[in-house]
Formats: sequence, C-alpha cells, structure tokens
Amino acid sequence: MDAASSTVGVEEEFLLADPVTGAPAAKNAEVARTAAAGGIDLQLELTRCQVETNTRVHSNTADLLAELRALRLGVASCAEQNGARLLAVAIPPTVPHKFPVTDTARYRRIAEGFGMLAHEQGLCGAHVHVAVPDRETALQVSNYLRPWLPLFLALTTNSAIYRSADSGFASWRSILWRRWPSAGPPPYFASTEQYDALVAMMVSSGSILDETMVYWDVRPSMNYPTVEIRVSDVPATVEETALLATLVRATVMTARMSLEQGHIAPQVQDEMLRAAYWKAARTGIDGSGVHPVDGRVLPVPALLAELVDHVGAALEELGDRAFVTDAIQAVLTRGNGARRQLDAFRRHREVGDVVTELTNATLEGCHRHPAELPS
Repeated sequence: MDAASSTVGVEEEFLLADPVTGAPAAKNAEVARTAAAGGIDLQLELTRCQVETNTRVHSNTADLLAELRALRLGVASCAEQNGARLLAVAIPPTVPHKFPVTDTARYRRIAEGFGMLAHEQGLCGAHVHVAVPDRETALQVSNYLRPWLPLFLALTTNSAIYRSADSGFASWRSILWRRWPSAGPPPYFASTEQYDALVAMMVSSGSILDETMVYWDVRPSMNYPTVEIRVSDVPATVEETALLATLVRATVMTARMSLEQGHIAPQVQDEMLRAAYWKAARTGIDGSGVHPVDGRVLPVPALLAELVDHVGAALEELGDRAFVTDAIQAVLTRGNGARRQLDAFRRHREVGDVVTELTNATLEGCHRHPAELPS
C-alpha cells in the first residue's frame, strides 16, 4: 500500500473553561471570532463551551504533529484573550446542570428533538480521517477497523472525573456518548446499499435528523473522501493525538492491503465487541482488555503490541514504527489523560488539581521545535 494515497487529517474538540473555577465557559463564538482574526478556522460544537480544530491533510507524522502543536497554542491564546482556558479533556470535570446549546438553527433542532441528551453534552473527542479511493472501500475498511476500536479508546481515555467526582471509568464520555441512537460501533455492513437502507430508516423514524447525525465510531466521511474514526476521547497531549492518528492510519492501510488480496473482514460478535468497549471505557490502559476477534483477555500493553505487529508493514512503509513504539511506551509509563486526572484528583480530592493537570497536559510539548518527534 502506497503511503502517499493514505493521507491523514485530525479534528480535535476542546472544552472552554473558566480559568478560576474550571467550570465550562460558554464562549465558543467569542473565541472563534478571535481565532478567525488570527487566521485560525475554529468550528463551533453543539454546546457553547466547545470548539473544534481541523488540521490540513498530511502525509507524514512530523508535519501533522507540528500543526497540532501550533493549533493548540493558537487556540489556547485565543481562549485566554476571552477570559477562558483551553482544556484537552473529553468531559468537563465540573459541570453545570445544563449546557447552553450553541445558537444555530441546526443545534436548536437537535436540542428540541433530543432533550437532555443535547443539554448534557459537552463531550470532546478526536476524529481521524484517512484517505480512501471511494465510499465502498471506506465501508469495507470500517468493517476491518471494528475489532480495534475498543483499543483505540483504551489508549486515549481522558474523562475519568465528572461532576467533581471519580466516575469509576477511564472514559465516562464513552458511556454517555453511546446514549445517542447512532453512536458506538457500527453494524457490520456487507454493502453500501445495506448501509444506506439502515441510515434511511433511522432518518424516517426520527431517531436521527439526517445522515450527518450518523455518529458511529467508524464511518465513511460525509464531507471528505476518507474513512473517519471517531471512537476516541480527545487525547490529553498532542503526542498522544499524533500516536492515535498514526496507528489509525496504519490500520487503514493494513485493511486496504487485505482487501486488495481478496480477504474480507471477520464478523466480530456484537456482544464480544460490546464487552471490549465496556472494558476499555472502564479501565483504559490500566487493566486488561478484550480481544474482540477471539475473546482473549490480555493486558492492554499486550493488545497494543499485537496491534503494532498487525500493522507493522504499514508502519514500516510510513517510517513510523520507532515513533509508535516509543510513544506507546511513553504513554504507558507516564499515563494517559485518565490516569493523570485520577492521580491529580486522589492527591487532595480537589477538582482544581485536575483542571491544573489538564491545563498543563493540553500544551505539553507544544513549544518544541515543530519538526521534532517525541522520543
């Protein structure tokens, strides 16, 4: 598989927080205006406490990492100019009873149609887009990626503290997110016709407003010639986001190689996949995980090693095997966002310590030379 045909781009969603209390700050329109004046195009999310950045299309990890760093630095500055703090966290550690919904026609319709699901949102993820030649390929690649989605989630868990308390989960965002009727892992689709028929039924039934509300954790992109992987909490650091993007890209390349050889993806049992998801959300990197293809229960580091071996040829093609190996070891040693939140919270049981830790993690490494990869 030619790496040049599997370019990658990343969307990161962030929380805007009060710099004193850490509570969500409803200032996304103000921050977006400041960003636009500085040449940064920010997207407004469902609640007024969130913003989203979009990278350009990249063919190598160093350039992707450099842009992720620049975007976080730039948006953090824009937030500060508007009396807010930028946090890379998948769910607010301390939240109001209801989130104010962004005042656009579409988001008002969602709020009217989905009640407290919209008003309790405030969830921040990372979406990785990898180029594919056509929609059929995107759908078949999605089938291949289904078994690995829980492991991508475990690696990036970053929502352990909620309502100033230990949620008991490394990714409470994942648990809340799956309340939406089209969220979570998609079904196994044999054809684009089957996919389109199911989406049409969901629209006609009113369970989603339109096909842009297909929130499955992997799907053909609605706007780009890509397959879009949406399972992850927004990672705490830019290095973890670059690691996620590289692993996803290599997995997509491996899937395409398998398809070109005439193989089809294994049909993983829904209940096995559900168990793997729940375990990933529960313990993140600090426990065991379920291998959803054969049901083996293994420590997450062992599952990550299996994934790296599985996509090894693609990583070699990308020139990223050493980066991925080193970055995984760094995350396992230092901890991802969930572990860092819990360590901070358990010191004094103070959510302010969590906000401080998240503030530091959000811009960690962002002042390095743009071409420098983590070692």
